[in-house]
Amino acid sequence: MIIDAQIITRPDSGEYTERIYDHENVWNSGNWSFVKFTNDDYFELCGQFRGAPVQVAISGKHNTVLVLTSDYLFQLDKTTGDVTDLENSPSYKNLTVTPGGDFIIADNYTFEKITAGIHHKEPIDSSIEMDNIRFKHWEGCKLVFTSEEFMSWDRILEMVYDSETNKIYRK
Repeated sequence: MIIDAQIITRPDSGEYTERIYDHENVWNSGNWSFVKFTNDDYFELCGQFRGAPVQVAISGKHNTVLVLTSDYLFQLDKTTGDVTDLENSPSYKNLTVTPGGDFIIADNYTFEKITAGIHHKEPIDSSIEMDNIRFKHWEGCKLVFTSEEFMSWDRILEMVYDSETNKIYRK
């Protein structure tokens, strides 16, 4: 069972047991991401994923690992490491997991909560139209992030997503 995952630079040959995660598509880029997985027995292996690296997150609640690259959003089973689903050409720029184990994903403009897999998402509304969303860090159950106010790009806002109330507000 996977207990940790982190994006790494390309490892030396033979440094880890390797597993390639690819999907045949004529639109694939030539970029690859490398993710070091640590299992519950502390065995480490390296996953090679199609696309430039963006982020990776693990949810014990959903028994799932999500790997976001420029080409795909990969959904892996946390127990086996097998791909259970994928999404082509995602526009997402941010990925995290709440302290409660739900995935939160965002592109430049919108927030979504992944409920029962990557094709089941609930939008999270904000009273402010946002642009250029960037996740920063968690403070308890609150995700701190920045965004520009839509159509006012010189105005950077510090925002909060409260995972308990499922609300977004200005900090």
